[in-house]
Amino acid sequence: MKKQLLNFLTLGALLGIVALSSCSDDNEGNPTNPPAEQEDRWITVAGALMGENPGDGNGGTKVYSVSIEEAKNPETQISAYSDGFGVKSNRTARLQSSEDGSTLFNIAYTGDNGGEFSRYAVNGRGGFTQSDVSVNISQYAGTSPRWLKLFDGDKTGVALNIANIQANNAPDTGNESDPFAYYRGTATILALDLQESLIRNYVQYPIPLSEEEEAAGHTIFRLDGSVLNAAGNKLIIGTWMRKYNVETGQTEGAYERLGTKSVVVDYPSLENPTVINSSVGHGDNSGYRSHFSYLGDDDNIYQATERDPNGSHILRINQNNEYDNSYVFSLNDALGLTGVTIEAWKYAQGGKAFALISHDGAENGFVVWMDLNSRTASIVDLPYDPDLEFNQYQGFVADGADVYITVTPVGKNGNIYILDSNTGEATKGATLLNEPGNHYIGIF
Repeated sequence: MKKQLLNFLTLGALLGIVALSSCSDDNEGNPTNPPAEQEDRWITVAGALMGENPGDGNGGTKVYSVSIEEAKNPETQISAYSDGFGVKSNRTARLQSSEDGSTLFNIAYTGDNGGEFSRYAVNGRGGFTQSDVSVNISQYAGTSPRWLKLFDGDKTGVALNIANIQANNAPDTGNESDPFAYYRGTATILALDLQESLIRNYVQYPIPLSEEEEAAGHTIFRLDGSVLNAAGNKLIIGTWMRKYNVETGQTEGAYERLGTKSVVVDYPSLENPTVINSSVGHGDNSGYRSHFSYLGDDDNIYQATERDPNGSHILRINQNNEYDNSYVFSLNDALGLTGVTIEAWKYAQGGKAFALISHDGAENGFVVWMDLNSRTASIVDLPYDPDLEFNQYQGFVADGADVYITVTPVGKNGNIYILDSNTGEATKGATLLNEPGNHYIGIF
């Protein structure tokens, strides 16, 4: 195992922390939209610009903030694209926000600045001020790291990567004469201090599966979706699995899945990785660009699956950090549909949650209200459009029983909606002005 602890001075020497002026034009956002007075938290919406194809989100990300009162008012009109601030990212930014909405955290995704972590103070409208300290984690976690903020009072972000997946007897290992035993990559788990903008800790090691699973070509392809347990001493990390044909070395698109797996490591050391396995779900649980696991009010962890041959499930991990296979919550069964896929979801309170889904036979996405205790679900009454997609959705804001989301079809205007987690009812909020090929991907 390779492990490194970095303090601030070492980080400055190794990574060349760049001081950025907090009063430059680039940091103050659009000067035609001066910061507004604000006593409550800001609500920041994020819009993804198209690259080559409508809805691909590969043209960068712009953000714009309003007050809660403005966010709730359908008469408010927001155009992040004409009035907003462009956060650093070659493609879609991976954004997180502080619990009070006063700060945005970002790690640039791909490109020359891929892997660069930045903090932005939210000043209102298009005004965002970048902190004078940034740090680039690309030499540890690559230029396209997956990362999320832990729910620990805005202290820590966790970035994850798996690199160099190959067989134990691959030609460049020097072990070509050995019999095949496994495909493995090197995992990186990196803890970021969000307040000091420095790397607090990182580890690198392979994460083996069982001998039988590895002999058949199964391996962990991606890590993401980390969450702390109730005790705060274990980090549970989601996985995206892959299977190789052991004869040809090619990846297999269709194969028998062996349950849903999570990696559990000690926290804060990030050591002693173990793999736990669900016999209820058979999909991946890494998520795409948002949290896929949440600590519930009952101190159990609730986790969504995707790419599940039996449709998405909500799984439960108990306080012993093991899957509770007696808890069965199938979205296919609860909704009476097939091929349900959870694209993103948010735990609210009291076992209530909302999910953004797609399903067989439907062109567009839907919003679903879920009761994790009764294991029931229903589609929220909203104006659904054939061009509404949630596959790139990132951010939700939970404010008591209310959950704020953005709902915009690609290239069309939409709205902020405030979802009541006690009733499942939706209230229309501010109007989101769109542009051709673009769509709003979250709220922070």
